[in-house]
Amino acid sequence: MAAFETADPTSPTTAPTLHPSGPLPVHGAPLGRAVRVPLGETGLTVFPLILGGGEFGWHIDIAAAHAILDRYVERGGNALHTSDSYAAGRSEHAIGRWMAARRNRDDVVLTVRVGRGADNPGLGPVNLVRAVEASLIRLGTDRIDVLSLDGTSDRTTLLEDTLATAEWLVESGKVRTIGAAGYRAAQLVEARILSAAGYPRFTVLDVPYNVLRRDEFDGDLRLVAGAQDIAVTPSQALEHGYLSGVHRDREHVSGTVRGRQLAASMNRRGARTLRAMDRIAGELAVPPAAVAIAWLLAQRIVAAPIVNAYAVAHVDELVQGVGVHLSRAHLAEIARATD
Repeated sequence: MAAFETADPTSPTTAPTLHPSGPLPVHGAPLGRAVRVPLGETGLTVFPLILGGGEFGWHIDIAAAHAILDRYVERGGNALHTSDSYAAGRSEHAIGRWMAARRNRDDVVLTVRVGRGADNPGLGPVNLVRAVEASLIRLGTDRIDVLSLDGTSDRTTLLEDTLATAEWLVESGKVRTIGAAGYRAAQLVEARILSAAGYPRFTVLDVPYNVLRRDEFDGDLRLVAGAQDIAVTPSQALEHGYLSGVHRDREHVSGTVRGRQLAASMNRRGARTLRAMDRIAGELAVPPAAVAIAWLLAQRIVAAPIVNAYAVAHVDELVQGVGVHLSRAHLAEIARATD
């Protein structure tokens, strides 16, 4: 990371001056603890950057996961995202162990995606209830704040049946509110019609979205989400890590799934985008990853991106995006690069 101090921090007479886009201070109560945005109509308020647990239990062991979670909270974060399909439930287990050790469940907004777990696949009534119960056990909690239903996991169960089960989960206190992932615009419209009959509303939308990946969201889905005041929490905020600027050459990525995902962005458009982000990052004295986060937060419909971190240092970089303000000139420069 770049140095953000413009004065000598070792001088006994000179107080360091922090760049306005630098990391949020961590001495005493972090400034980020006061930074909260409403999560749509859920009644919840969150730090405008949600920490994802997609790597916990897979590439990251419990000790490293807990260090990442600790740093996120130190920076002011309060919202976590996981899924019963992440590392076969080990991600939930890692987060549950951390909440138990820190005794901070009431301070955390917990979002959990279900539907793709190997033990309880799909969104049918029986498997949906079982999936939630299993997640609650692994997380060591009695409730999920936002239950995100993965619509891509089940094309056969009627939406009405899924929402009827979700209604029971909400009424029983196991779930506070319902989110959608992988649902089409027409399905969101159908769900809103069903809500008029008393079924729970979708209040949060998880959709892959970033400066390079806009087609899936821009269009009808964005229009419907905006019209329904649904809070958008984009996943893939860094396009599998490419927008961090660390990986730029096909020759230096592996043939793994992650390597192929990175390689897919290594084209002229991707290179132009990184050059624009590099220039803006240099001007603002922040990492390129922070610019990618700031671009998402500049989209009015976005409440809080979901980001996965591989190390404590990544949290420090990503959180800086919350404090970055991109000017119209910056946004236009990025738009030209991505066209």
